[in-house]
Amino acid sequence: MIQPSAVPVNAAGRCYHLNCGPGEVAPYILTAGDPARIRRLARRLEAIRVRRANREFLTLTGTYRGIPVSLMATGIGPDNTAIAVIEASACVAPVTFIRLGTSGALQEFIRPGDLVVTARALRDEQTSAYYAGPEVAARAHPRVVEALTQAARELGVPHHVGLTCTTADFYAGQGRVVPGFPCREPDKVARLQAQGVLNLEMEMSVYLTLAQVSSLNLRAGGVCTVVAHRVTGQALFGGRRRSRAEARLVDVGLRALEILYHRDQTGGEG
Repeated sequence: MIQPSAVPVNAAGRCYHLNCGPGEVAPYILTAGDPARIRRLARRLEAIRVRRANREFLTLTGTYRGIPVSLMATGIGPDNTAIAVIEASACVAPVTFIRLGTSGALQEFIRPGDLVVTARALRDEQTSAYYAGPEVAARAHPRVVEALTQAARELGVPHHVGLTCTTADFYAGQGRVVPGFPCREPDKVARLQAQGVLNLEMEMSVYLTLAQVSSLNLRAGGVCTVVAHRVTGQALFGGRRRSRAEARLVDVGLRALEILYHRDQTGGEG
């Protein structure tokens, strides 16, 4: 665990942004950018003993089927993600981060509502560059990938495992051409599709990079539901289909938590 003096604290002695202190964060953390998704996840917990909110950050700590877990909303983007990882690591160690996010698909065989489990992420953002050189590949922890894949398979949820691209911007950064604003790479989607990238999102590579280069005992991985297809134009931006897709994402995340926890308890961690 990080020495408390290394991370700024507030008047209550808690980490400045998360508003959490040691003992208030569980060793398993399910994260999302959207606080509404975290509140939906919270309905599945047996009990919640810690509730902390500050700025865009929301942290709820409790138990799921006897497993200690924190649910954490970080807001959008790689910079918020780094803050969350570092401050959570000042509160608990070892720690496992599992991102439950949304994303846009790039390959035609993927359908809106499918899940993408990230095995590796392209670091198309600058935040992780503060911590690791370009030679560091952002790879998910294999045990987290295995748990998420097993959970999706058990629950019968269509899923794909592979390469994600993490960007720092939703518009030009993801090749969107918006009237009134320049886009330096309007053919970005085609380029990434040709590289075999499965999906675009805005946080994953930071979790994976920081977990790899940290001297602390961190694991990280994640899964995203597809809410838009950047090639076909199909989308799930609202309505019942979007709600069902997010419900499947939550189900898979919670089942993966169970799988990881029980493997850890029985010495199955490698």
